[in-house]
Amino acid sequence: MSSTTRPDVLRYAAFTPAAADASAAAGNPAGVVLDASSLDEAAMQAVAAEVGYSETAFVTDRDDDGRRVRVRYFSPLAEVPFCGHATVATAVALAERSGTGAYLFDTPVGPIPVSTDSAPDGTVRAALTSVPTRSRPAGPEELRAALAALGWAAGDLDPDLPPHVAFGGNDHLVLAAAGRGRLADLSYDFDGLADTMRRHGWTTLQLVWRESRDVFHVRDPFPVGGVVEDPATGAAAAAFGGYLRALGLVERPVTLTLRQGEDMGRPSELLVDVDPADPRVRVTGRAREIGGAA
Repeated sequence: MSSTTRPDVLRYAAFTPAAADASAAAGNPAGVVLDASSLDEAAMQAVAAEVGYSETAFVTDRDDDGRRVRVRYFSPLAEVPFCGHATVATAVALAERSGTGAYLFDTPVGPIPVSTDSAPDGTVRAALTSVPTRSRPAGPEELRAALAALGWAAGDLDPDLPPHVAFGGNDHLVLAAAGRGRLADLSYDFDGLADTMRRHGWTTLQLVWRESRDVFHVRDPFPVGGVVEDPATGAAAAAFGGYLRALGLVERPVTLTLRQGEDMGRPSELLVDVDPADPRVRVTGRAREIGGAA
């Protein structure tokens, strides 16, 4: 296969809820190319643009037993250092073809261990362990620019969850809404927010509303990738787990449930395991194929 030959592209929806009907729109679609060994960067970018999902993952190399793979991620507009939902999608695609168990993804941000198993309902789950997370308070100019592009006011924010820039492979601005209505009403300046995100190096905004101690509702604008909103964002989920840990809000090992995609008609569920003694975060989700190779 040459770099000008169109590769086989699998399509998977990642982070589909356990109870989701197989025919329902749910989860975050990702493209998966299991053999991208002969594709150059321009070819991978062209495939991702044609697929049109927020990310497409490309397996560029595998070891002899296929359990250690090198992966790159592309949005329709640019390469992304790490993508959680495309990692889950790729791991499930590999597990369905090569068997469940442990895999190791070599990514631009470092090695990402991924475990896979079969759920009782017959779907395959994948759990990725992030690189070490970190989080810092957002600066006044960062916050001002983001709120202006979103059309939010400072009073719309939850004072108990301060704005931070959190890292879980990529940087994400975390903003917590004071009410569910504020989160639901998302209509922002696409170009203005994209410019702000490029200036500060953010991959998405992690907009959250806390329903309870362990359950959060989430939305993730992604204009820098050419996408208005991501239905499920594994990298941002890892960063958010690190954010809560940095704030001292995780006193013991806990599993958080992040509900994303609800307001855009693609409900998604991300399970986030945070341990106060470990800077890494584990993000688990199901994935199912939504189309054959194309």
